[in-house]
Amino acid sequence: MESDSSSGWQGKGALEELMRERIRTTIEGIIDEELAALGAARSQRGGPVRVGYRHGKRSRTLTTSLGPTTIAMPRARLEGEDGRRREWRSAIIPRYQRRTERVDEAILGVYLSGTNTRRLRGALAPLLRGAPLSKDAVSRLVGRLREDFAAWAQRDLGELKIRYLFLDGWYPRMRIGKKRVRVPVLVTLGVCADGRRVVLDLRLAGVESANAWLDAVRSLGARNLGAPLLAVVDGNPGLAAALRVQWPQMALQRCTNHKLWNLLAKAPAHLREELAEDYRRMIYAESREAVEHARIGFARKWKLRCKTVSASFEEAGDELFTLPLFRFRNGRRCAPPTPWSESTRNFGGGPRPRLRSPARRRFCSCFSASCAVDKLLCAALSAGTT
Repeated sequence: MESDSSSGWQGKGALEELMRERIRTTIEGIIDEELAALGAARSQRGGPVRVGYRHGKRSRTLTTSLGPTTIAMPRARLEGEDGRRREWRSAIIPRYQRRTERVDEAILGVYLSGTNTRRLRGALAPLLRGAPLSKDAVSRLVGRLREDFAAWAQRDLGELKIRYLFLDGWYPRMRIGKKRVRVPVLVTLGVCADGRRVVLDLRLAGVESANAWLDAVRSLGARNLGAPLLAVVDGNPGLAAALRVQWPQMALQRCTNHKLWNLLAKAPAHLREELAEDYRRMIYAESREAVEHARIGFARKWKLRCKTVSASFEEAGDELFTLPLFRFRNGRRCAPPTPWSESTRNFGGGPRPRLRSPARRRFCSCFSASCAVDKLLCAALSAGTT
């Protein structure tokens, strides 16, 4: 006759309750090991190794991804280097911590997706399971974004081994005074030697000028970025000038997608499909000779078909063909870096963050420009960037 092994754990939520009980035991064991490693073992007698002693426990509630768990937090006094004994503070569970980092990330993710603080507890009820979460706690979490972003913006970039750069301006709408205006944010994306794509820098600028871009690229150099091989840029002359000042030997590539959009905007509607087909055939030709031949044919054809298209095409010059020819250097085809439009689909390997309309409305209407942009940038980074 078969026996029911789950007879002791039946009912709704039995599995979660069993897992929380085991989590409680695991956390208490980890804390005991941390304290024992500092010289305050549970049953260690006095001697030259002992540097402290325990003096009881206190209850503490910690909200994990399985809900609130009450643990017995040990208390101890440890002897410092100066010979004085001080109250021990755990490094694993810092003082005043009531939630794990994963729970805080979930709270921020729901808030930044457009849920207000009043509805936040209801949306996270299966996770919080009755754990306290006030409006002030959410406000403190959101307030940390500025500090986290400042630390991220100053991190060292030497270990990334960046080979390619993608630089462009992003113009989100923000409220300044009583008006909604577009605020330029300078974005720098990098491609590592192993193919990983990472966001290197995001900064608010008053205007997308040469001086603003020069400050951005100098900041990258000061953070040990090195000398990348290639930079993909749009048609902003200030950006190209700033890159030449910082890295005179770097190859520059005009973004082929930006230029295609410019050409299509210049062409009559009935010629756009033909124009796009000719352009893509030229850019993605299979050899160096084919690229050069297609370039000559494209320029000759569209000079006769549409002079405005021809003028826009000639404006880009050789920088539009740096990357197509870069693929065939040393006589063989090399894998090019992913175009800007493809790279921005995945920031650091994760999905590109898309702020929902309620979040956009809140940021545009409730915060000043600098504050809102910082929060938007941190929202993008918290969605999986490096």
